[in-house]
Amino acid sequence: MAKTESNGTDKQIFQDIKEGSLKPVYLLTGEENYYIDSVAELFEKRVIAPEFKDFDQTVVYGRDVTMQQVVGLANRFPMMSPVQLVMVKEAQMITKDWELLAKYLEHPQEKTVLVICYRNKKLNKNTKAYKAIAKVGMVYEKNKLYDSEVPAWVARAVNKKGYTITEKGAMMIAESLGNNLSNIANELSKIYISLPQGSVINEEIIERNVGISREYNVFELQNAIGRRDVVQCMRIVNHFAANPKNNPIQMILPSLYGYFIKIMLYLQEPDKKKAASVMKISPYFMRDYEVAARNYTLGKLATCIGYLYETDLRSKGVRNSGSVTDGELLKELIFKIIH
Repeated sequence: MAKTESNGTDKQIFQDIKEGSLKPVYLLTGEENYYIDSVAELFEKRVIAPEFKDFDQTVVYGRDVTMQQVVGLANRFPMMSPVQLVMVKEAQMITKDWELLAKYLEHPQEKTVLVICYRNKKLNKNTKAYKAIAKVGMVYEKNKLYDSEVPAWVARAVNKKGYTITEKGAMMIAESLGNNLSNIANELSKIYISLPQGSVINEEIIERNVGISREYNVFELQNAIGRRDVVQCMRIVNHFAANPKNNPIQMILPSLYGYFIKIMLYLQEPDKKKAASVMKISPYFMRDYEVAARNYTLGKLATCIGYLYETDLRSKGVRNSGSVTDGELLKELIFKIIH
């Protein structure tokens, strides 16, 4: 087994697997399940040779096993391979006896690679189990990306598959699908199937394959709000209201909040050459924000954020809206914002 190391990266794990220099335990944890699932798949595909998987690769689920059973599996010896792989998926569903894992890791089975997938949240760092994993193995932790980081992630993901994507296309996907990377990856896979490698993914291709309209999406709504284009705003909002399942208000409101915050940052940045960096956006989109900054004051933007907060509460039923639909709430919100 290799020398231990915690706070691991994708590159380190890939290197461990490639060199066969594996640690006794890996904890894959955090709120971003896309990375946890991707790394888990890497272990499943690469550690045990295909002809030996039936003998030396065991995958169990937290809802079906106890920690005592997990430790029992880890203590076995491989039958055909140099090591055995024991993977525990949905480990967050094991709610007790984690101290048994800490005890096992005092003297782990040298020919076992134990991979623990703890999804949707983080294992408490103050527990004996976490400290034991960090001491003898590797903790791989991934949090959700900030919304501002998603377009760049989309571009990198597309590049890794041998394609490129326009900046506006990446922004369309990010604004329409949010920061659920698994969902984004699934939608991108629909595009890859229809295009030869090396192709440029543009807005038309996205509309045709993913179903995000080039005209009627959150990104275009933001731009229309920035221009105070009443006609275009109402056209987009009417489309959203007519297609609520594809355009849920709880996806639209956070995007608008982030948009207004960016305009506020632009207005308060004295050195406009640094504004794109401060706002965490591509310089490609700066012209749109410059237009918006001429149409909105800091005071008006603060008022708009208040409108968003009020609409969010009403959409969730916290404040009585009677029989008003989400589409009607959205129309009312946009009317207030642009007037």
